[in-house]
Amino acid sequence: MSSAEALTIPYEPPSWTKRLTCVPKRKIELAHPNTPIHKWTLPRVPEGFSVFIKRDDMTGSTLSGNKVRKLEFLLADAIDKGCSHLITCGSVQSNHCRAVAVAARQVGLTPHLFLRSDAEDVFDVGCEGNILLDRLCGAHIYLVPKICPYYTHLKPRMERLAQEILSRRGEKSYLFPVGGSNKIGLFGYINVFEELRQQNVMENFDDMVFACGSGGTASGLSVSNYLLGSKIRLHGIVVSNSEKHFYHHCDKTLQKVGLTDVSSKDLVNIVDGYKGKGYGQSTEEELDFICQVATSTGVLLDPSYTGKAALGMVKEMQKNPSRFKGKEILFLHTGGVYGLFDGRMSTVLQKKEDSQPSIKMWPDVEGPCPVDV
Repeated sequence: MSSAEALTIPYEPPSWTKRLTCVPKRKIELAHPNTPIHKWTLPRVPEGFSVFIKRDDMTGSTLSGNKVRKLEFLLADAIDKGCSHLITCGSVQSNHCRAVAVAARQVGLTPHLFLRSDAEDVFDVGCEGNILLDRLCGAHIYLVPKICPYYTHLKPRMERLAQEILSRRGEKSYLFPVGGSNKIGLFGYINVFEELRQQNVMENFDDMVFACGSGGTASGLSVSNYLLGSKIRLHGIVVSNSEKHFYHHCDKTLQKVGLTDVSSKDLVNIVDGYKGKGYGQSTEEELDFICQVATSTGVLLDPSYTGKAALGMVKEMQKNPSRFKGKEILFLHTGGVYGLFDGRMSTVLQKKEDSQPSIKMWPDVEGPCPVDV
């Protein structure tokens, strides 16, 4: 048995998943489970609503967020298939790619990342945010045009690379799509739903809200909610692609795991209209909201996923409260904190400091105290 194989353990799925096909047999323990739920005094929430937050940003440090939940099953499957290389794709600031780079090195596999970028030269990509960790982990990075569809441009490149590695080195590669969102990665959030069940979420909340970026979290939660017969209403706030795209993705996933008698539109409410300028791009309002939330609650949201989703949730509460089943709302924080370090927050904070500086100079211990609180 190789050192990587020794890291996998048998997977015992929850009893309520027995209808599903393609149930993984093994997993790797990468995440710190049983992430807490607590009251969240989120600004701008209308009177009458009560918001709590599930801190799935606390699944680890460099492996924080929802992506590591999926990787517990994807990496175990890669090892079971005898693969030495992991090949995946995303944006330059992809949380998923960063988690793959870190997790791959932890278990002795080699990460290869196809990153969508506007960079015209390899030196233009920088070392900020998620890509700093990608580079620290020695991931092999391949820059591709920012507008690069998965099935026609990314997947063929990934397959060609895998073939080159096999022919040159005789080593197998494991390929998985954007966000690790496939029928194997699905079980990451099936596991989370069992965790939520044990935390009495179905009894204590009416609605659950989360960012919808690749469709994997939406699919896992939808399948679980359906199989358990839970009455909680799910809301995925779109931060990339479209409502139509995610319903199609979820329907395909349902079919792949043997649930052919139900439509995703009956299981999850996909909410469009809050992408702002588009995936990975931020409006001034979004960045100001992230600052406001951090200052008032100590919870760090990221610009690409949770910041947009939380702002979208608040706006829906304000203008469309009937969308929600009730007033007890759980927001699922899916991570992404390293996206805060890509430089875009600097302008917002510096602008804020120009009007209300919170940084004071105090050069002389005997001088006047510069306190202004």
